[in-house]
Amino acid sequence: MGHLTRKHRDKLYLAAGVLAIWWSFSAIFNGTSITEFARLQRHMNSKIISSQTTSISSFDWSGVSFRYPPGSLTPLPTGNPSQTLPAVQKRFSSEGSPALKLRERRRREVRDTFVGDWGAYKKYAWMKDALKPLSMGYQDQFSGWAATLVDSLDTLWIMGLREEFDEAVDAVSEIDFGKSSSGRVNTFETNIRYLGGLMAAYDLSKRDVLLTKAVELGNLLYGAFNTENRMPVDFIDFEAAKTGDGLIVEGSVVSASPGTISLEFTRLSQLTGDPKYYDAISHVMDVFYEGQNKTQLPGLWPTMVSMSRKDVVSGNQFTLAGCADSLYEYLPKAYALLGGHERRYEIMSIGFMEAAKNLFFRPMIPGGEDILMPSSGSVDEDGNVYLDEETEHLACFLGGIYALGGKLFSNKEYVDIGSKLTLGCVYGYQSFPTGMMPERVNMVACDNLHTCEWDQKRFDKEKRKRPEYKEHLPLGFTTAKDPRYILRPETIESVFVMYRITGNQMWQDIGWKMFTAVSKGTETELGTHAAVEDVTRADIPLPQSDYMESFWLAETLKYFYLLFSPPDVISLDDYVLNTEAHPFLRS
Repeated sequence: MGHLTRKHRDKLYLAAGVLAIWWSFSAIFNGTSITEFARLQRHMNSKIISSQTTSISSFDWSGVSFRYPPGSLTPLPTGNPSQTLPAVQKRFSSEGSPALKLRERRRREVRDTFVGDWGAYKKYAWMKDALKPLSMGYQDQFSGWAATLVDSLDTLWIMGLREEFDEAVDAVSEIDFGKSSSGRVNTFETNIRYLGGLMAAYDLSKRDVLLTKAVELGNLLYGAFNTENRMPVDFIDFEAAKTGDGLIVEGSVVSASPGTISLEFTRLSQLTGDPKYYDAISHVMDVFYEGQNKTQLPGLWPTMVSMSRKDVVSGNQFTLAGCADSLYEYLPKAYALLGGHERRYEIMSIGFMEAAKNLFFRPMIPGGEDILMPSSGSVDEDGNVYLDEETEHLACFLGGIYALGGKLFSNKEYVDIGSKLTLGCVYGYQSFPTGMMPERVNMVACDNLHTCEWDQKRFDKEKRKRPEYKEHLPLGFTTAKDPRYILRPETIESVFVMYRITGNQMWQDIGWKMFTAVSKGTETELGTHAAVEDVTRADIPLPQSDYMESFWLAETLKYFYLLFSPPDVISLDDYVLNTEAHPFLRS
């Protein structure tokens, strides 16, 4: 049967309903088993769903003959089938009626916000990468394969928007991965948004068409490894990749780029039974594993690495935020996805979480709150670490990762650190008059992580060293170098994880204040939501940018929704979420 649109499926469901009525009457008058009728109806429905086939892309990426083939393949690791990882989520007790009603009201408001923005995307930017929420136009910056649509698939499913999900799957089945709006395909973004989105939606819905498209795209991305040393390129030359002649690895890339493929390629091998994807990233992680304790800050990798030289140890600049963030995020998550059967992910996770403590600081703030902020820094020849005392919103994922690692590795200290890091980023939201945290801020580091009293003279001295200081900044902040809020999810991500791990309702209340501020502060005159150019002032209206990142629907609103959902909805004991919040089923 050819491709079925939602309209055609509706007709078939109507026919199935008519058949159901006829069969039930036949069962009554002819003694046919009602059980047989139910079986036949389920069969009809499954046929309707499974008959939704895909339009094959115009180029067969699986047919490319590589100049640099992989050789023998590393299989997925296996272990003792009886081995089980520690539980991650708190055992929740039943809710009382008032708490249930409050939680459901909050969840509905998040869902309504998503529905409004999805409707705008559908009307003005359908099958395009991103909506421009002020002009109601669109933008293609991720190869033109409908990034927002693919990124939002699992959110549609999780929120119970089945009709919208079916319509989106119909559209996905028509995407042509043989063509691109750009000559160069970004390996990192394509992997986390597109491949991650397709596989997560398949894990949730079991729609075969989604796995088919994931395999097509996975084979395209697999071409990134057709290089002399089998390390991936940062950008795939689209037309050159089709020839199979081989690609040239860039001399220097941010460490997050090659380090953020492990989850997606592991899951693709798990789903398909084809080890080639896992084999490809396994060799990349070999390089990181072997170099982890040889860097100038052992346990962490420098911000920039060279995959062409397989050099992940040179360099004295280190960060936990943008350029490196998801490299660290994926270590404990890969350990969980593989059921704990690949121990090097445990070793790398603990190594990073111990070393990262060198880049945390307790900020000097008027109230003396016991919080931590993640920073970046440099290391001199003697091994001394110098912090820049700067926090990026992108680093706010760390609270959730420490809490997750603390549960996986039975380390309560990590959970406590995760709480303090999350509260640090929450402080960044609560301190500014808009209730939103800027992209980048600086504060004054206390002399230690345990005690710290406010020192006005020291603060005045430190702020004068910062040319970006503005008098209107809240007390305790010496800069807001990038004052934007671009609909980012990292803080609510950590708040969600902390709630699921601790069960403390405090985190839901924190999250609700964040949602109220964010939804109000980013709302446009047309009812959509847009990035804000400066959240350090309470000007009305706030200055906005004509852009809505796909992660607003894929991550930010999903995490808000999950925070107010029953804890069995995407349980952290059942799923691992990639860096774009796409849930992969833990096998």
